[in-house]
Amino acid sequence: MRLKSFKQFVVAVWVVLSAGVVQAQTAPVAPPAAPPFGAPISMEQAQRAVDAAMAEAKRLNISMAIAIVEPSGDLVYFRKMSGAPYSAIQLAQGKAVTAARYRRPTKFFFDMVQGGQSFFMTFPGMIAVPGGLPIIIDGKFAGAIGVSGGNTEQDILVATPGAAIFK
Repeated sequence: MRLKSFKQFVVAVWVVLSAGVVQAQTAPVAPPAAPPFGAPISMEQAQRAVDAAMAEAKRLNISMAIAIVEPSGDLVYFRKMSGAPYSAIQLAQGKAVTAARYRRPTKFFFDMVQGGQSFFMTFPGMIAVPGGLPIIIDGKFAGAIGVSGGNTEQDILVATPGAAIFK
């Protein structure tokens, strides 16, 4: 009789623990709402965004690569500071493209992947590394900025003034 009670206890514990795992695995992750599309960012606006980002990079004393893309992900403007790593060129552009294609900060994807949502890595052209931000002009999505050359926190710090200049 003791063996039967022990087996029932083990099964009951397994059911309770399994239910928690299943619930944790099936909990939906709702992404933030994407902003509506607006007119694509102009070259003059892109230059202003890069100037704002570069001012922050200079303040932090970090050499960066900074890319601005329109909503399609096509490059509008690019600048690389002297001393920025060569790898930063493609990373900045990739971050901008990801933020534009999906209309979300690249940190959103980084956080999701870190949280176990690895399916985001199957998205075409995904760069799930912080440093890419959507650019919103008059409440509408106009493009994105991508920054690379520092660590993830520095890339976000430099990208933020570039993305926020039109708010």
